[in-house]
Amino acid sequence: MNRILNVITYVLAAIYFLVDAVFMAVAKPISNWIANHLALRKLRAWIRSLPPYPSLALFSVPVIILEPVKPVAAYLAATGQFLSSIATLITGELLKLVLVERLFSLTRDKLMKIPAFAWGYEKFRRAKAWLEATAAWQTMRSLSRSARDYVKRVKATFAGLRTDRA
Repeated sequence: MNRILNVITYVLAAIYFLVDAVFMAVAKPISNWIANHLALRKLRAWIRSLPPYPSLALFSVPVIILEPVKPVAAYLAATGQFLSSIATLITGELLKLVLVERLFSLTRDKLMKIPAFAWGYEKFRRAKAWLEATAAWQTMRSLSRSARDYVKRVKATFAGLRTDRA
C-alpha cells in the first residue's frame, strides 16, 4: 500500500511542478515587461533594503495568498463550472508566478544567505535541470518552438495581406 501511495505522490508532485513550469514560461516574459515598463523605484528600493528573513517572509506572501487558487479551480471544475475553473487557475497561477518571480529577482542574493533556502533552491535547480534534460521535455520544447514559429509565420502572412489592401 505504501508503494502505491508513494507512486501516486510522485506522479502528483511531477504534475504539480510541470504545471508550474508551463505557467512560468508565460509568467517570465510578463514579469520582465513589468520590470521594464512600470516605474516602481521606491518599492523596489524598499524590497531590496530588506534583510534576508523579512525578504523570505515577503517572498512567501504571494504563495500563501494565491496557492489556494488550485483547489478553488478544482472545486469549480468538479461542480461543472469549467470555464470559471480554467479562468481562475490561469489568472491565479500567472499572478502568483509573476509576483514570485519579481520578488525573487529582487531578493535572490539575500535569500541565498539563508542556509535552508539556499539548500532547497539548489535541490530545485537540480530537479529542474534533470527534468529539462529528459527526452520528453526536449520533445515538448521542440514542438513548442515549432508552434510558435508557425504562429509568427501566419501573423506575418496576415500582416502582409493587410498592407497589400491598404
